[in-house]
Amino acid sequence: MPHVFGYSAHLGYLFTDLTYFDRFRAAKRHGFSAVEHPSPYHVPAARMAEWLEEIDLPYVQFGLYSGEATRGEKGLAIFPDRRSEFRDSVGVGLDYAQTIGVKKVHAMAGVLPKSLRTAEHWDCYIDNLSWAADRAAERDITILVEAMSAGAVADYFVDLPDIGVKAIEATGRDNIRLLLDVFHCVNSGLDPLVEIEKNAELIGHVHIADHPGRHEPGTGTIDFGTVRDGLVKGGYNGFLGCEYSPRQSTVDGLGWLSQLV
Repeated sequence: MPHVFGYSAHLGYLFTDLTYFDRFRAAKRHGFSAVEHPSPYHVPAARMAEWLEEIDLPYVQFGLYSGEATRGEKGLAIFPDRRSEFRDSVGVGLDYAQTIGVKKVHAMAGVLPKSLRTAEHWDCYIDNLSWAADRAAERDITILVEAMSAGAVADYFVDLPDIGVKAIEATGRDNIRLLLDVFHCVNSGLDPLVEIEKNAELIGHVHIADHPGRHEPGTGTIDFGTVRDGLVKGGYNGFLGCEYSPRQSTVDGLGWLSQLV
């Protein structure tokens, strides 16, 4: 019998025509087996825990505070002058995660043009990741590192999976894992199957979207059946996070879900 993955609805992308809580209900109603959203902090953790109990779905992962989105900030971990801000965010994020039962927290690196980068930024990143992982280990929580393609997020510090792996290995921590995004792999000119095979032991979460367009599976060139088989072969047993922009409405585009499962 083939392995069946659970699919996590990324509520920053899916069901966005609904109010925030109604997105949770819609995910349950339309066959998703988990939810995720990068920044849940506007909802008190105790209230979020009540929501999750009501819909009976796990919350898979979210992000630490990543700076001011209006200024294009996507993480704080590489900046020496914001080290205390990053570390404060770790405490807040882990408290929230523990309250709602989340076991994976994404620590975004930051945006910085390559011409401005120095060894100090790398050293700060490794130091902050290590510090965050040590705090997370006390609560049995994993820190996630994601590579974001240059074509989608210009000047993101970790733009290739190999850089994420290098960072994880540099920390020497066992509870830091790779968030592998299939769309970002292809958008960087990489073969996701090769990246899965190379990094199978380090993959802690997976995001899917088709390419080009970053729409639902079946709208582009990626063979998700093959991706699924590669993940099974590599021993991945987590959720597949659906971080795609629906081509029309979320519901109208969900036919792929029953076909791929």
